[in-house]
Amino acid sequence: MGTATALAPGLSRKLKKVLETRTDTPDLLASLNTLSSFYSDNTPQSRRNLRSTIENRGLSINEEFLDASASAQQALDQVEEEVNALAECCDKIAKALNNCNATTGDIISTTERLKHELENTTQRQEIASCFLRDYQLSNDEINALREEDLSEKFFKALAHVHEIHANCKVLLRTHHQRAGLELMDMMAVYQEGAYERLCRWVQAECRRLGDVDNPEVSELLKTAVRCLKARPVLFKYCAEEVANMRHNALFRRFISALTRGGHGGLPRPIEVHAHDPLRYVGDMLGWLHQALASERELVLALLDPDSSADTGPIAQRFSNIPESDIGKTESDMTFVLDRIFEGVCRPFKVRVEQVLQSQPNLIVSYKLNNTLEFYSHTISDLLGRETALCNTLWALKDAAQKTFFDILKTRGEKILRYPPPVSVDLSPPPALKEGVSVLLEIIETYSSVMVPVSGKKPLFEPVISALLDPIIQMCEQAAEAHKSKGVIQSSRRSRVGSDPAQLRRSSVDAILENTNSTPSSQTRETPSRIFLINCLSAIRQPLLTHEVAAEYVKKLGAMIESQIYGLVEKEVDSILRKCGLSNKMSQFSSNDALPAGESARLADREDMSPGVLSECLKGFFGFVLGSENSLPEFEQIQSPSLRSEAAVQLGKSLAEAYEVIYKGIMDPENGYPDPRSLARHPPDQIRTILGI
Repeated sequence: MGTATALAPGLSRKLKKVLETRTDTPDLLASLNTLSSFYSDNTPQSRRNLRSTIENRGLSINEEFLDASASAQQALDQVEEEVNALAECCDKIAKALNNCNATTGDIISTTERLKHELENTTQRQEIASCFLRDYQLSNDEINALREEDLSEKFFKALAHVHEIHANCKVLLRTHHQRAGLELMDMMAVYQEGAYERLCRWVQAECRRLGDVDNPEVSELLKTAVRCLKARPVLFKYCAEEVANMRHNALFRRFISALTRGGHGGLPRPIEVHAHDPLRYVGDMLGWLHQALASERELVLALLDPDSSADTGPIAQRFSNIPESDIGKTESDMTFVLDRIFEGVCRPFKVRVEQVLQSQPNLIVSYKLNNTLEFYSHTISDLLGRETALCNTLWALKDAAQKTFFDILKTRGEKILRYPPPVSVDLSPPPALKEGVSVLLEIIETYSSVMVPVSGKKPLFEPVISALLDPIIQMCEQAAEAHKSKGVIQSSRRSRVGSDPAQLRRSSVDAILENTNSTPSSQTRETPSRIFLINCLSAIRQPLLTHEVAAEYVKKLGAMIESQIYGLVEKEVDSILRKCGLSNKMSQFSSNDALPAGESARLADREDMSPGVLSECLKGFFGFVLGSENSLPEFEQIQSPSLRSEAAVQLGKSLAEAYEVIYKGIMDPENGYPDPRSLARHPPDQIRTILGI
């Protein structure tokens, strides 16, 4: 046959199914493993009987299962029998309960009614208990309010009275107003009696506080004072009692510290150091400051306990002080502290005044003033400005300041009464050096002065002026006396000011104004000015490094510049006089109208003729070039910088004077023939020669 024989449809499907079966699936592998456990012989007969073998295997497994579950089936049968028996018992119980319900219905209804009545009674009892708790005091609380000794129970009872009183106010807003009024009257009686007992107890405790130096305030006393704040009058009585007791105790302690010292002689009595004013006053002020801190702590613990320590639950009931009462508390504390320290003011003041009357030296007086000022600020911050102790301290501070300035005034009057003569070398007198040394020591004290938190360093300018102004005035008097020595008509000159307009004037203008001054006065004035320059420089130089004296240093600098200006002015005028040019300067610079008949040309005048002017300029060039006389170098000025400054200013002034003369000679209107041969050197050459 040309074509293959086609397979039967059933066989084809089976073959296709066998070919499509996957041999690696878990189920197939598990089945094959199970089959291999009982299929041992792989023979044609076995393969033909494979189905029957598998069925026999399944049948044997089912028989084994039935054998194994037979005992469980028997147990389940027994359970079923017991459940049926239990159901029969339940039916019997249900029948019995139905019979009981029929017979006990009246009892149940009676029980429900009694239960509702019990709930109502219990609620009424709770309401009555709350009313009694909120509106009545217990017997224990009443006894606590009336007992002699105060304890925590007293304050709990008093707090309860406050609560009842507040609750009665709520009761008055209802229809139970009569009950509210009666309860308020009853609580008022308890309250007033309790506060009177509390006030007496607090006063007794405060008296005990006055018997010891460093008392401890108990929590019970703090709570009592806190309670008394609700009664301002009673609280004031207690505050006054505290003030009086501590007043006496502090006075005794202060006198004991002054005269007896501490226990066993240590620390030693303060008056042992009465010979040392600074330590004596400082020890008393330190003792008062330490006592103020301890007394303030005590008064703060008494009058304002809420600010010093943690309060317990009982005390917190009385600690709700409104903000408006904070200022009242501060006022009460100030009053009490003022009263406590009022007693020590007089003995302290008497002793400090004795120290001031003993006329301590200048440095000690200044240190006393600073110490008193520091403690005045410090104690005023703690105690208040308008108190007896602070007023005493400020009065003593003013007295110490007055003593200090009185010593300065006496010192100044003494040196002005007998001014020292000017030395040959024009050096500063010893009194000046001593005054500057004292001032430097005072400045060192000022730099280390204690500054209070609320204050600032005192002004130092008045101290410098009070110390140095008389010294400068003394130097001026000595200079004036030296200048007027040998002159019949002597006059005192006032201190040369530091007017800026005067310093800005040119030396030529000054020469023109001083053409009528005599040479004798110039020769006397030059050493006097050099002496003043040396004195002012000796004062100014040590103060340059101290910032506190900066303003006064500027003032001294202006005075030195004024003296140098006057010195240079006189020296220039003297040189021009020696050259014969002094009286000619006014004609070179004058633009005024000439009298009738007089020639306008300077060359036509007899005293301004070229020959006369040539001789004058020859002498001037001799001074400038150093061929005849040398220019003054101010060797007696002790400060090299000031000596150099004076020499430079002298050269500038001479150059300015020569420039005026040179311009006048070169002016064609003046009619000088051959002016360049007359004025051989231009002003620039003169400046170069003079080194400016």
